[in-house]
Amino acid sequence: MMPSSKNMYKLVAMMMMIIFLINPILISSSLSTSTSEAFDEFYSEEREALIKLRDSVSSNSSTLHSNWTGPPCNYINSSRWSGISCSNWHVVHLVLEEAQLSATISPAGSLPPTFLQNLTFLSKLSFRNNTFSGSLPNLSSLVHLEYVDFSYNRFWGSIPFEYATDLPNLEVLELQENSLDGSIPPFDQPTLRAFNVSHNRLEGPIPNTGVLQKFPKSSYDDNAHLCGSPLGNSCTPPPSPHSPSNDSKDDRLPLALIVAAAAVVPFLVIFAFLCYYKKVHGKDETTSTDQAQHTVAQTKMRDDNRLDERLGDPEKRVELEFFDKDLPAEAFFDLDDLLRASAEVIGRGELGTSYKVTLESGPVVVVKRIRSMNELSRKEFVQQMQLLGKMRHVNLVQILSFYYSREEKLLIYNFVPGATTLFELLHGNRGVGRVPLAWVTRLSIIKGIAQGLIFLHQSLRSHKVPHANLKSSNVLVIPDENYNVKLADFGFLPLLPARECSQSILAISKSPELAQAKRLSQKADVYCFGIVLLEVITGKVPGEVSPGSDETIIDDLSDWVRMVVNNDWSTDILDIEMLAAKDDHDDMLKLTNIALECTDISPENRPKMIQVLKSIQEIGSSSRRFDC
Repeated sequence: MMPSSKNMYKLVAMMMMIIFLINPILISSSLSTSTSEAFDEFYSEEREALIKLRDSVSSNSSTLHSNWTGPPCNYINSSRWSGISCSNWHVVHLVLEEAQLSATISPAGSLPPTFLQNLTFLSKLSFRNNTFSGSLPNLSSLVHLEYVDFSYNRFWGSIPFEYATDLPNLEVLELQENSLDGSIPPFDQPTLRAFNVSHNRLEGPIPNTGVLQKFPKSSYDDNAHLCGSPLGNSCTPPPSPHSPSNDSKDDRLPLALIVAAAAVVPFLVIFAFLCYYKKVHGKDETTSTDQAQHTVAQTKMRDDNRLDERLGDPEKRVELEFFDKDLPAEAFFDLDDLLRASAEVIGRGELGTSYKVTLESGPVVVVKRIRSMNELSRKEFVQQMQLLGKMRHVNLVQILSFYYSREEKLLIYNFVPGATTLFELLHGNRGVGRVPLAWVTRLSIIKGIAQGLIFLHQSLRSHKVPHANLKSSNVLVIPDENYNVKLADFGFLPLLPARECSQSILAISKSPELAQAKRLSQKADVYCFGIVLLEVITGKVPGEVSPGSDETIIDDLSDWVRMVVNNDWSTDILDIEMLAAKDDHDDMLKLTNIALECTDISPENRPKMIQVLKSIQEIGSSSRRFDC
C-alpha cells in the first residue's frame, strides 16, 4: 500500500534531517584525518627545518623557543609562529628582522648549512638587522624565492654563485652592511629590481650584465676594491703573464718593498721615542697627525674595527665640539678618549650604526657613525650640526657633540638609561610571558611623540621636513611611571645627497607625495606620525599578512585600515592585546580617525601637528583612566 503524499513528505524530511546530522561528523572526521595525514606525510620536513633553525639561535628578545611549537601552519594560509606565513599548508615567508638573533651551535656563529633546503615553497626570506655570521645560507633549491634580505649582519665569505644561477624569480637581494669578500656573481635575472651589496669588502669588476649595470652607485658603495661603470671608475686589467716587462717588475717588487721598509723603520723608531719622551715629560701638545696615529693605535671599538682606519685627512677634521658649555668638567672628553673607550653595537639602521660607548672617565654616550654623507662639505656639515645641537626639548634625544672628517662623520648623543624603542614595546617578545602594552600607556606615548614633533616643526622652519625619519624604531621610550618619550634620528634630510638616494633610506620615502612627485613639506612628517599611530592601534607593521585574507600583504597600513573600517569591521583593526578593554574601544576608533586624517593621500588635506595634538588631548581628557 503506497503511503499518502503527506506521509511521503514527512518520510523524506526525516531522512534529510538524519543525513544532515550525520554528514558533518563524517566530513569533519575525514578532513581532520586527511589534513593531519597530509601534514605528517608531506610537510613535516618543513617543520624540522624550522626547528633546526630555532634550536641553533639565541637572542635576548627572541620568542622563537616559546612561540615555535606545534605545526608551523596550523590551518590553511595562517600561522601562529612569529615571522612565518603560510599558503596551502606550505611555509612561504620566513621573516626574522631586528630580533638580535645569533647562531650559537656553530663555533663561528654561522647558521646550519642546509636547513633551508626543505622549505621549497619559500618566496620571502629576511634575516635583516641581526648578528648572524659565517657564510651566507645555501639557497640553491629555493626556485620560488623572490625576496632575500640578509643586510646588517656579520656574514663573511663570498656571495654564492648559485644566487645568480639558481634563483630565476629573484626580485630583491639586499646584502649591504656585512663583511662579504670576493667578486660579485653575474646576476642577470630579468626580474631583479632591487640589489644592494654596499658596505662590504667585495673586489674586482662589477659584472657587465644588463641587470647589474642598471643599479646606481649606492648599490655598490664602500667596497674599496670594487670597480666598474656604476661606481664611475675603470677596472685596469692586470698585465699579461707573458710580458717580459711584467717579469722584471715582479722580480723588483720584493726588493722595492724591502728598501722602503728599511727606510721607514728607523723613522718609526725615532717617532716612537719622541712620543714616549713627550708623554713622560708631560708635553701633551702633539701635531694632529701624531694624535691621529695615537688614537688609531688605542681604539677598542668592537664589532666594527674600520672606524679607526677611516678617520680621514687630519687637515680636514673638526675636533669634538660640545654644544652645552655648562657641563661639569668630567663630562667633557676628546676624540682620543672616545676611541680609547669600550663600545658595543646597539643598533644598525639605514643611516648608520650606533654604539653605546663607556668612557674611561665614567660617562656613557651613544655614538652614531653616519654614512651616505661623504659628499658633504665641512662647512655644510658643521652648520647643520650646530643647528641640531641647539635643540633642547624633553621629547628629543640631546645631541652632545659631533666629529667631522672627509670620510667619517660621528654624532654623539646623550645616553638614555633603561630606554627601549617603541617598535620593541609593540612587537618584541609576542608570546608567553609578554606584558601587554596598555591603552593608557600607548596614548601617553603618542602624546609625547606629537609634542616632540611640534617642537621640531617650530624650531627647524628652514627644513622642508624637520624630522623626516619618524618611525617606531626611532622613538625611545623610558619605561618609568610616565613612559617618557624621546625622538631620535631627526634633522638629517638636508645632510643627505641626491634625493633619490636619501629618500630611499628615510621614513618619508613611504609618503604618497614622493610617488606623486609633489613638493615635500612638514606634512610628510604628519604622514609618518599617522603611520606610527596606526602601528600603535593595530599592533602591526608593514609586511605582515593581514588576518582573514588570502596571503594579502599589508604594504600600507593606512590602506588596510581604511578597507577594514569601510567594511564596518572597525574593531578588527585593534591590536589583540587591547580587545579586552572594551570601555576604551570608542577612544581607540577616534584615534584611528585621527591617524587616517594624518595619512590622507593628499598633503593639503592632512592637519597640522598642533591640531593633531589638540585632538589627541581631547581623547585623553575623555578617558576615565587617563590624566593628561
